[in-house]
Amino acid sequence: MSGVQRLVVGPDEGDQRLDRWLKRHFPQLNQAMVERLCRKGALRVDGGRVKAATRLEAGQSVRVPPLPDAPPPAVTAPARGPSPDDAAMIQAAVIWKDQHIIALNKPPGLPSQGGSGQGSRHVDGLTGALMFGYKERPVLVHRLDKDTSGLMLLARTPRVARRLGEAFRARATQKIYWAVTAGVPSPAKATVRYGLVKAGGAGAEKMRCIHPDQVAATEGAKHAITDYAVIERLGNRAAWVALSPVTGRTHQLRAHMAELGHPIAGDGKYGGSGQENPGTGWGAQLGGEISRKLHLHARSIRLDHPVTGAPLFLTAPLPAHMARSWAAFGWREGDAPEDPFAEAP
Repeated sequence: MSGVQRLVVGPDEGDQRLDRWLKRHFPQLNQAMVERLCRKGALRVDGGRVKAATRLEAGQSVRVPPLPDAPPPAVTAPARGPSPDDAAMIQAAVIWKDQHIIALNKPPGLPSQGGSGQGSRHVDGLTGALMFGYKERPVLVHRLDKDTSGLMLLARTPRVARRLGEAFRARATQKIYWAVTAGVPSPAKATVRYGLVKAGGAGAEKMRCIHPDQVAATEGAKHAITDYAVIERLGNRAAWVALSPVTGRTHQLRAHMAELGHPIAGDGKYGGSGQENPGTGWGAQLGGEISRKLHLHARSIRLDHPVTGAPLFLTAPLPAHMARSWAAFGWREGDAPEDPFAEAP
């Protein structure tokens, strides 16, 4: 039986039904159990009673009462904690911490949270190695896709988790991602406003872009806004692009760039069926010595510290496969402006 948990709804988890969100995080729950917990008032969102069908918003705090343990795996029993190698790996990913916040440079390929087939090797499952003398594990306040690398913030106390969640929900933070796109977006700086809706069908989750005017009339569709700015270009072949998500929808950056005709390099999901870029077409694979891994990295985050109020600006170095691509293209990290979206003086 687990203890009481307080989880923060991630920026890309908003507008989900509570019951579906819970069953995604706690596969051992069924619908009857969720509804019973709601009737008893044991489940709370921002301190208030809720129903199973309640729609969650990004940044909200969900109080989860003690739950029955998930069934053990069929082959091996779950580990008591991270292995020494995993503990060393996640501790090496820490790029900044104080008494309230831990900032990680998440490696590509490491999920943020557990899911189908993920086991316990994900950031959330490794937080026991990030306690650094505290009694409680740190809490994830937002997520990155499995194959996206870069900055992730963890709160070291529930109070800080709530404040960070509120800051994300109020869009009082600025997150900037770096990506390599196939081809060069035009104009060099613009805002993408395509709405997003689940594509449906079998297989992994995928989003479909729709015109902003169609969002209200499309069931399940949500408005999505992304700012982008081209930093460098490799002729017409590829571009180094800064991306800033104004909203936080699932796969937003990847879907938006693909909709513009310039998918992110290494994106097999949104890069189209032809990955090798024959002729003048654009797939997600640039070829040559460029890695097939996704070239999307959460480079920086700017916010006011949730406790001290002091301005906080954090950056994460590129992962190895993207650093090799930068070297191959002759690009240098230091050539990028701190804020590519700032107005020129």
